[in-house]
Amino acid sequence: MRTLHWQKSTYSGDGLNCFYIATGITDTRHLRESDNPDVIPITTTQSLRA
Repeated sequence: MRTLHWQKSTYSGDGLNCFYIATGITDTRHLRESDNPDVIPITTTQSLRA
């Protein structure tokens, strides 16, 4: 399994509740919040743009 490279959203600022996104295989995007890191929804770039 590929290791994901998580990037902190610029909208998260310096606070404790941060939002992270990682690019998966093909066109998938993995999402994660710092206050609940075990829940990782997966979506596509096209869905995020909608």
